[in-house]
Amino acid sequence: MEEIKGYSNRILEINLTEKSWSVYEASIKDREMFIGGKGLGMKLLYDRLKPGVDPLGEDNILVIMPGVVTGTGAPCSGRFEAIAKSPLTGIIATASCGGPFGIHLKTAGYGGLVVRGKSKDKCVVWFDHKTVEFRDGSDVWGLDTVETQNKILADSKKEASLVIGPAGENLVRFSNIASGHRFLGRGGLGAVMGAKNLKGIVAKGKHYKIVPANPEKFEKVKKKANLFIKREAVTLSMGKFGTATNVKFANKAKALPVWNFFFGEHDQAFRISGEMIREKHETKVSTCKPCSIMCGHRGKFNGKETAVPEYETLTLLGSNLGIFDREAISRFNDICNRAGMDTISAGGTLAWVMEAVEKGLVSPDVFVSCSKGKHASDNLNQGTSEESLQQGASERSSKPCSLMFGSPDGIEDALESIARCEGFGKEMGLGSRALSQKYGGKDFAIQVKGLEMAGYDPRGAYGLGLAYAVANRGACHLSASIMSFEVFLGLLKPDTARAKPQMVKFVEDLTCGVNALQTCQFTMYAYTLEPFLTKYTPGFVLKNLMLWLPEVALALLDFSIYPDFFSSITGIKMSSADFLKAGERIHVLERYMNTREGISSRDDILPDRMVMETIAGDKKKRVVPLDKMIGKYYKLRGYNSDGIPVSRLLDKLKIPSEPCFTN
Repeated sequence: MEEIKGYSNRILEINLTEKSWSVYEASIKDREMFIGGKGLGMKLLYDRLKPGVDPLGEDNILVIMPGVVTGTGAPCSGRFEAIAKSPLTGIIATASCGGPFGIHLKTAGYGGLVVRGKSKDKCVVWFDHKTVEFRDGSDVWGLDTVETQNKILADSKKEASLVIGPAGENLVRFSNIASGHRFLGRGGLGAVMGAKNLKGIVAKGKHYKIVPANPEKFEKVKKKANLFIKREAVTLSMGKFGTATNVKFANKAKALPVWNFFFGEHDQAFRISGEMIREKHETKVSTCKPCSIMCGHRGKFNGKETAVPEYETLTLLGSNLGIFDREAISRFNDICNRAGMDTISAGGTLAWVMEAVEKGLVSPDVFVSCSKGKHASDNLNQGTSEESLQQGASERSSKPCSLMFGSPDGIEDALESIARCEGFGKEMGLGSRALSQKYGGKDFAIQVKGLEMAGYDPRGAYGLGLAYAVANRGACHLSASIMSFEVFLGLLKPDTARAKPQMVKFVEDLTCGVNALQTCQFTMYAYTLEPFLTKYTPGFVLKNLMLWLPEVALALLDFSIYPDFFSSITGIKMSSADFLKAGERIHVLERYMNTREGISSRDDILPDRMVMETIAGDKKKRVVPLDKMIGKYYKLRGYNSDGIPVSRLLDKLKIPSEPCFTN
């Protein structure tokens, strides 16, 4: 096996229209400035994608980028990034995935993949280290994500794929892309592939071995990283209970989405908690490779072994619909996974539909079938026995029936109709923003910039509210997971505007760096909280510093493991300050690309429910004080009052105001 020392700057460019391919060499300068993964991918897209392009048109471009650590054996390093213009939001979509494709792309000798054009016929692209083939995809068109991968992979040990399901083929705006049992979930990237008549991409890797430039330093950093992960409380909890461990924290903080974010807690929330799932469903690890956190699990649901739903799925397709039946949520999850749909946007859209039906904006007659059985709950606040929650969805009826909060009836049919674009499912497949623009109900369409909100209510964590509003891809909790400080760790007072702009900017920059390095964001708990200075600073001191002197508190956070990994693998020197600056550069470039698509301060808003309505039953009567935070955030960022990066900022970060290369 041949070796690649550190990284490869060879970018494979595929033109589906011309059925041609070439190799582009990324510059060392771009590698240093944008690191890799999301960062270098964003720069490649910036240099190629013209503003105003139709996301479902031939000129949209899909970029797939592994990271510097991908394929090295570093903990939690089996990740890669996808970037394109989003059919759901109309702005830049990014998604990170822990499936096997990234490692195979990199060990095939490529540091990235750019897909252009549109195939005349349905196709599957296959490549290895020396050739690219354009194969007929008609025999797999219509198959779900599992069936497709089983059929197109000749040798799953040497090959990995990216595939779409029926939702992507039918251009559902929140369709996703599967790699193994993991997904590039948000923003409708599956529809980008579907619009290109591209059913799948197969990479045959394992031709090259990735060797760090400084093996001794790499092994030292790797050892320290694993030590931190194995002793940090949050990562240990995720390894034991999966991401569903977050249910108890969110519910306690009144940040759990219930009934389209009308409530923030529920006395039945424990039924979808990680602890209950572990107890009732014989869970075992099934995670990204290589991984040290082990948050992914499988378990027995509905008489078969399947993926344990992640926290976001348990909330958006569970509690947010008033459903706490784990078996039902598992069925919804399986339908979405096989069809290739984002469970967050699917759940957010269904919640809007349920409320729209209640308020008479959408007629129940649009639904032609439903499940007939006992509702999971006749009243949201009424307790329900474990036995009764297992009932329902047992018989089919041809009677018209609307979707209702608290009942699983009709949800499976609705999800399938979305994936097939049949009946009202075709409209639901456009997402909640498009539905509210047509039917009304914008005030309870829980989305930002067209992206449905993730499973944390920002009225229980004001910093997260700011992060949602200004996040580049929309209502994204992963742009700046500040709820970790506010809710999980208790280090930052959640219901205050103080210090939140500083914290959001810092976490955004650090997160962009992590996604450029392309390691799991969950490592941020261990890598920032376990170093000596943070770990042994008394909790009350750290809390007060974060609230009153956030700049000092942030200076105590040691995240040097990330630049140390970069340096040991590439041989390129990088300090913590350099790493954070690269993260800032990536974030601002993404914002700048969005402003070229028309994004400005008028889009950095929250749904009316978050800023005008209090959480039902909340004695504190909290709403997100966005106006108190956003001006300070713009100033810290170097944006003008319209939220636009000014030329002085672009010059400071060495971001060219015009793309450097197009073809």
